[in-house]
Amino acid sequence: MKILLGHTFEDIISHDNLIEAWLEFECGKRNKWDVRAFRDHLFENINALHEELLSGEYMHGAYTRFYINDPKSREIHKAQVRDRVVHHALHRILYPFFETKFIADSFSARVGKGTHSAMDRFTSYSCKVSRNNTRTCYVLKCDIRKFFASIDHAVLYCILEDYIPDRKILWLLSRIIGSFKSSSDKGLPLGNLTSQLFANIYMNLFDQYIKHDMRVPHYIRYADDFVLLSQDRSILERTIDPIQDFLSDKLKLSLHPNKVSIRTIASGVDYLGWVHFADHHVLRATTRRRMFKKLSHDSNEATLQSYLGLLSHGNTHKIRTSILNDHWLLDETG
Repeated sequence: MKILLGHTFEDIISHDNLIEAWLEFECGKRNKWDVRAFRDHLFENINALHEELLSGEYMHGAYTRFYINDPKSREIHKAQVRDRVVHHALHRILYPFFETKFIADSFSARVGKGTHSAMDRFTSYSCKVSRNNTRTCYVLKCDIRKFFASIDHAVLYCILEDYIPDRKILWLLSRIIGSFKSSSDKGLPLGNLTSQLFANIYMNLFDQYIKHDMRVPHYIRYADDFVLLSQDRSILERTIDPIQDFLSDKLKLSLHPNKVSIRTIASGVDYLGWVHFADHHVLRATTRRRMFKKLSHDSNEATLQSYLGLLSHGNTHKIRTSILNDHWLLDETG
């Protein structure tokens, strides 16, 4: 029997939950002008938000659009402060429930996981499949085409409806989902906290299909990038069509035609910004060039330590030494 969400709409919109959501949201943003403006009349704003939600008059506001380079240009949509408080209030209730539904091998936007944990799992699986580098290990690497822009609102709502019995919560979720469209009834905005959770809920259907229906033991997903590992190349080749069919039929998604590849660990597999080999991984060449370019323009202590922290997760002794020499930190850091 499927376990359904036990929380109610009233739990989400309660003053206590809205205040806790505000405190979570405000962390690290206290000096932003719009955050300060909301804080200046905090209790009035929280009360007004609560009343709008309770009466069903709440409408999600417009977004502010801007671009970041990460490294490619990405379009970010920032919601208004009051809406982001609602996002946090929902996330506080929904995330712990859905976290128990996710497989262990999805790593994006989850507490205690992330890229470094995904890299560690990749290393663990490659050692297991290659039997400690005594067998050939093949890796099927795939990427979903325009993932966030292609998430279908109706499909997402049906998935949520399958787990959430409270119609008022579903009403609120529909307000957030419908607040943004990249095309006809599709798309989630990069920038919403809820978008990350919705993406994992959406892709959990695919994760369950891979692990339980296709019975693929060595599978890792980070957002829309995923890999399958096997000793048998033909097995991986035979999974591509079923994967594409499931994504198309169930989730209205498609694989990026230029980002489906099968390589051996011995030849190096480019995944999550690193090139992985059997017993080590090295920084992707484009990432390395981008890092040195940024350091040439911005070599403050915070930037340096951020990159040194990144480099500590791979075989990067020469790069670290070069950075430390170039920025006169070698004697201080040893």
